[in-house]
Amino acid sequence: MSTGFSIHKMMMDRYSIAVFMMISFLVGVLNASEGDSDLHYRSCLAEGEETGCVGDQCFRHCNFPSNGVLVDGPWYMKEPLYLKWKQWECESDCRYACMIDREKEREERGEEPIKYHGKWPFKRVLGIQEPASVAFSALNLAMHLHGWLSFVNLLYYNLPLNQDKKAYYEFASLCHVYAILAMNSWFWSIVFHTREVDLTESLDYSSAVALLGYSLILSILRSFNVRDEAARVMVAAPFLAFFTTHILYLNFYNLDYGWNMKVCAIMGVAQFLVWAIWAGVTRHPSRWKLWTVVFGSGLAMLLEIYDFPPHYGVFDAHSLWHGTTVPLTFLWWSFIRDDAEIRTLDFIKKIK
Repeated sequence: MSTGFSIHKMMMDRYSIAVFMMISFLVGVLNASEGDSDLHYRSCLAEGEETGCVGDQCFRHCNFPSNGVLVDGPWYMKEPLYLKWKQWECESDCRYACMIDREKEREERGEEPIKYHGKWPFKRVLGIQEPASVAFSALNLAMHLHGWLSFVNLLYYNLPLNQDKKAYYEFASLCHVYAILAMNSWFWSIVFHTREVDLTESLDYSSAVALLGYSLILSILRSFNVRDEAARVMVAAPFLAFFTTHILYLNFYNLDYGWNMKVCAIMGVAQFLVWAIWAGVTRHPSRWKLWTVVFGSGLAMLLEIYDFPPHYGVFDAHSLWHGTTVPLTFLWWSFIRDDAEIRTLDFIKKIK
């Protein structure tokens, strides 16, 4: 009796293991991109991981022999510094080479590009993974730096200061914090699109959430003209608590792309509505600049929704979204300068 039970139990265990492996396989297939399951790509990848070579191209850091000569040679035979610091490893280079070769074959047959490991096939430039996104992110960073410096120059060198040598503009400190968060966000965007690893992805997503969250707080404080420090803290506290919790959730629990996209979209739409309604109700003299930024940013968000493969292996929807924000950033800082000047001059008139 016990022997029969043991045999039955053993069969059930094996059956359970088989079912588990099948489910795991199906889940993997469902979560994989179309390119991952391509037989030619998988065969190429297996060969690359086994030999360290894809076709005639061999990778030095794969540590495999090539024509009987060890790949790890003297210093002048090693990877260039601009590639080495990006920490490309054997698997990444094999994936990239196989992807490029496979896409060339598909292009010759007139087929559309497909995703590999959740990403469109980009062509590296000087070892940079997504060159267009890096270039546009750098332009955004430069535009925020220029806008902030021009804002500082206006406040402290062109407009009157109070007796303590401080600006009359009550929202100056909030704008300074915004500038720092914006430049920090675009810096990590540059790093992330240069080389995508877990750390750079986490820093890019976290800094973007922090910027969007603070931008929403800034829109509320400015639109409702909240000038008292205690009132500002009371308004900002619940938002800061939520944004901090969300960032911790992404970094230490689950980097849920879908949930993060929803949170960021809600924050973006909310601040657009706040700014647009406030500009119309108050009839701000520079409301057309603000409306242009709001409308343009709303249209730019559609590029994130309408995803398409990169043209020439460089320009995809995400990179073009970064590109559209460059002129909008210039216009945004122009509005901030106008707002600072208008409020300062109005305050000077009242105290005279």
